[in-house]
Amino acid sequence: MNTTISNSLLTASIKHAGAELFSIKDKQNKEYIWEGNPDFWGKHSPVLFPIVGTLKNNTYTINNNEYQLPRHGFARDMDFELVEKTENRAVFSLKSSTETLPKYPFEFELQLIYTLNENSLDIEYKVFNKGTEKMPFSIGAHPAIALPDKFEDYAFKFEKEEELKYYLLENDLISSKTKILETTNSIIPLNYELFKNDALIFKTLDSKSLTILKNQAPYVKVDFNDFPSLGIWTKENAPFVCIEPWLGYSDTDENSGNLYEKEGILILEAEKDFAAKFSITIAQTKTC
Repeated sequence: MNTTISNSLLTASIKHAGAELFSIKDKQNKEYIWEGNPDFWGKHSPVLFPIVGTLKNNTYTINNNEYQLPRHGFARDMDFELVEKTENRAVFSLKSSTETLPKYPFEFELQLIYTLNENSLDIEYKVFNKGTEKMPFSIGAHPAIALPDKFEDYAFKFEKEEELKYYLLENDLISSKTKILETTNSIIPLNYELFKNDALIFKTLDSKSLTILKNQAPYVKVDFNDFPSLGIWTKENAPFVCIEPWLGYSDTDENSGNLYEKEGILILEAEKDFAAKFSITIAQTKTC
């Protein structure tokens, strides 16, 4: 089941399965989200919750009890309920259940709120701790921006001039090895060689937006002011790139396994809530 929202400039469509965005189109019917061809990657824009990335041995502990979670958690594989819908806005909800509690022993509600504002789609995450103890969690986005035409026609432009230090993955975990992404005026031309060691993972950035340029002109911009970390990823010869605002990331080899002690984890007090938002702006529809 799908839900579509629209305004005078854009149309966005969301699957109830995973509350996953799978389409942003302009009024010329141009598509900006990756189609999900499984020959490359069968998803479009999954939500990452209650972890981002991979746990060491896919295992963690709470109060000396051991639990298992797959890479990026379980929310992306579950059906959400549509709880509110207007012409340009849709709200989806996932609540803890007998299915989630054996994997993640916390009472929660996760909401995804999609809102079209002119030439931008705002995507807000709300997390509610419905329980009586502190709840550790991470949350992140994984939108895949479709890149038709030649991959090398595109480039990244970071908001600020800064040292772009990213961490390398080893066995899907964050290693201590780092590299510096070299830029010219904050611009990095795209090529598949950038991703030969998998994703580029930035634990911290001064920049809070990243623009994809096509032939030096703005194409799509992602703003992520509420997110300290960022992942960037694609696959060899794939006509898309994922720009992934994160609150949290994979384990390191040094992680104790205790989820409360995990690097980058968020701790939400009992009966409190948390919100974070990012946006995808279609630059060629209206100047961003």
